Amino acid sequence: MSNSPTYLGTVQDVQGATISVALDTDTVSGLAFIEGHGYRIGQIGSFVRIPMGFTDLFGIVSQVGAGAVPEALAKVEPYGHRWLKVQLIGEGQRAGEFRRGISQYPTIGDEAHLVTEQDLSRIYGRPDAPNFVRVGSLASAESIPSLIDIDRLVSRHSAVVGTTGAGKSTTVANLLVSVSDPTRYPSARIIILDIHGEYYTALHDRATVFRVNADEKQGEKPLFVPYWALNFDELLRVTPFRSLTDADRAALVEKVKQLKLLSLQSQARNGVTPDTMTVDTPIPFSIHRLWYELHRLVCSTHNQPGANQTDASEAIEVDGAGQKLLGDIMRVIAPKYRPITQGGANRVYLSGSPLNIRRQILALESFLRDTRYDFLFRPGPWCPDPDGKPAQDLDALLTSWIGGDKPITILDLSGVPVSILMDLVGVLIRLLFDALFWARFLPEGGRSRPLLFVLEEAHAYLNAGNEGAASIAARRIVKEGRKYGIGAMIVSQRPAEIDPTILSQCGTLFAMRLANTSDRSHVTGTVSDNLEGLFNMLPSLRTGEAIIVGEAVQLPLRTLIDAPVKNRRPDSHDPLVYDPNNKGGWNSAKQAGDYAKVLELWRSENPRANQKA
Repeated sequence: MSNSPTYLGTVQDVQGATISVALDTDTVSGLAFIEGHGYRIGQIGSFVRIPMGFTDLFGIVSQVGAGAVPEALAKVEPYGHRWLKVQLIGEGQRAGEFRRGISQYPTIGDEAHLVTEQDLSRIYGRPDAPNFVRVGSLASAESIPSLIDIDRLVSRHSAVVGTTGAGKSTTVANLLVSVSDPTRYPSARIIILDIHGEYYTALHDRATVFRVNADEKQGEKPLFVPYWALNFDELLRVTPFRSLTDADRAALVEKVKQLKLLSLQSQARNGVTPDTMTVDTPIPFSIHRLWYELHRLVCSTHNQPGANQTDASEAIEVDGAGQKLLGDIMRVIAPKYRPITQGGANRVYLSGSPLNIRRQILALESFLRDTRYDFLFRPGPWCPDPDGKPAQDLDALLTSWIGGDKPITILDLSGVPVSILMDLVGVLIRLLFDALFWARFLPEGGRSRPLLFVLEEAHAYLNAGNEGAASIAARRIVKEGRKYGIGAMIVSQRPAEIDPTILSQCGTLFAMRLANTSDRSHVTGTVSDNLEGLFNMLPSLRTGEAIIVGEAVQLPLRTLIDAPVKNRRPDSHDPLVYDPNNKGGWNSAKQAGDYAKVLELWRSENPRANQKA
């Protein structure tokens, strides 16, 4: 028996990286004091050190007591309350740094020791290391900071999961504050796809927010997504042309290519020629002109049967002054045709166009008139005139999103119509991925200056079996993004609903309180380490407490996330039903409500319109 105060017992069973330790009869259970520090012995999630010559093996306790008895001894020691089951994680030289992975395994009789704070400091690294950031402190030793390797956090992807109210948004905000510190990382680039508009409060001093119906008095900028930057399939998804026959689709492809070609001929664009241009090339064209020409092609009436061209045979009505009612392209006013007649000398016929898209054309007319879609179909300086010429090109858009003065860009999607929200998420991911993919050898590319995507409410659009634009784009990032400097942080309260392919590619997992069994099993199945016992703690974690496993941490750790100050908290806190300060809630004095103001904000779709700048 060792005389060391850290001695626990001996290794008695080895099955790969899983070992069983029999506690010595003289080992004190409960609380032990070593050099003035108290340590709990036999705690799930605590660490064990096994000396092997000049090398120390380190493992994490995953099971304690009767369940930890080796199967061969279960009948001999049915109560087995003096056993620990330990998962080996890594090793370190006595005077060197810790590293993950095991080069040798313990044998029967090797000593197991308690891990002290000095050992933990060696394992978890130095807080002043340039590639490590602090996110909290160890739950078992609050003097030891929880450090995250920023290289592996970004390049190997991550996921933050936990039930509602567990502290996900606060954890994400704290992580982003740490990795965007302007003194340590002045060139950080982070894009947050904020579905509910809750992060600007926490990141206001280092983030630029783009929002539909932006309130410029609050420092917001208008969010514009030029429709002509979408590829053809994406454009179909956000317009009524989602369902087309092969013939109608081919005709529409040719029509879009024709308009892009006319635009390119009128104004040359670097990097593309008429011979290399495709329907997916991001060349400006006027969707209003597309609608107008399709309307005249399909919906027009004619004096001759079978006519389908915009020629002299069109039966266009005139007004009282004898002027033809040709409509207006940009105001989305359709030409007015004489109605179809069944007989007579001046019989009027419907267009003979073979395209069966009359219903979609009329629906597109409604879309283009709907102001809720102006951010997409009338995108400010990126809105082309009828000849396909916008005031600005996509380089200005990219500069505002990922080339600005602030390290974080929040794309607030709370004002986007629900009907196209999920498709728009995919569009935004794909646009930025393609831009950095093709610029990977430039200083602006992802290899020189990586980009981190934060995908909030990921379960809504990354669920298994979903072949939507968002899911396709996210899968591309987690599978290929590492090579091009593009990382993803998946945030969700329902990990069981996320595509396992996406979740399993997240190298680092921040697991917060999860009460649902299917969510816990889904999370446990995605981690590489055999830590079922550790993840059984998920239902009992405190608010703001997380189990962090994966490549960005030296060892799996249970940590208390640092609580941000009040002005750095996301706008996601629970409303108080009982407010002890009597500033709201059910216990405060009832006041007369101004529901006219409610209606004003509802109509404006801006909840902060009445706040002072």
